Amino acid sequence: MKIRGKEWRSLWFENGVLKFIDQRKLPYKFEIFPAKNVEDCEYAIKEMVVRGAPAIGAAAVYGMVLGKENISKTAEILRKTRPTAHDLFYAIEYMVDKIKNNEDALNAANGYVEDIIDRCRRIGKTGEKIIKNDMRILTHCNAGALATVDYGTALAPFRIANRKGKKIFVYVDETRPRLQGLLTDWELKEEKIPHVVIADNAAGYFMKNGDVDMVITGADRIAKNGDFANKIGTYEKAVIANENNIPFYVAAPISTFDKKIKDGSQIKIEERERKELTKINENTIMPEWTKVRNPAFDVTPSKYVTGYITEEKIYENLKDFKIL
Repeated sequence: MKIRGKEWRSLWFENGVLKFIDQRKLPYKFEIFPAKNVEDCEYAIKEMVVRGAPAIGAAAVYGMVLGKENISKTAEILRKTRPTAHDLFYAIEYMVDKIKNNEDALNAANGYVEDIIDRCRRIGKTGEKIIKNDMRILTHCNAGALATVDYGTALAPFRIANRKGKKIFVYVDETRPRLQGLLTDWELKEEKIPHVVIADNAAGYFMKNGDVDMVITGADRIAKNGDFANKIGTYEKAVIANENNIPFYVAAPISTFDKKIKDGSQIKIEERERKELTKINENTIMPEWTKVRNPAFDVTPSKYVTGYITEEKIYENLKDFKIL
């Protein structure tokens, strides 16, 4: 992605250090977070310095490089960071296999990351085909370059469509409690793609009023039957889109598909800490006695999905998807 005229990735490995664009500081500050050891990488994933399923997987492969002297312990540490995103576990198993087969750890990690970037680029080329000129598209959370190292999943088709000269307009859900829609806002601003940020609960208003032609989101884990986990609030968007006859697409690389689970009931949903709801930018907005629940994801049944945009093709029926 291009930021202030320079090309950046959301993370990269340089001189033995894993470096992240610190997504907790965006869009107000642009800072780099250095991870010099496995514990730093663990912190970065847990505390959402890095977020988004493909980017978490990329962080994990480099985390395995940092801890390659004890791969079993490193794998155990990293597996416990975020339970919902399948890419994390996919990436760890990839590295365990490569290291056990005496392959160079850094070369293997670099290969994984380059492959993820290429898959996201191909998702963009695949998804761009269904975007027509003057379309108005709703997206939820951030599934752009920040979440995937480069290009994005849900945002990749927007980028390619825009670069091909198609006129599109994007409705960006604010996505509470961490306001991750602001990351999408920032990425679209850099790409010069027309858009507005809306409160999560305003999405139904715009869909009912005929202002949205399509919904595209990312995914953190997709079951064999097509049920998928994504940022909390995605389920609501899918139901409302269905009610208003609006196509609903999920964009994700094959690494996000989990062939070990049959449906969404088997996806573990992460519940995060209280302060994400009670504070915004360290400003307390709820009293200490307020009790909260904070699930980070929800599961959307496959019946609400029009199609799955992958690097291979758009699957409208996952029975055709050989990996599953």
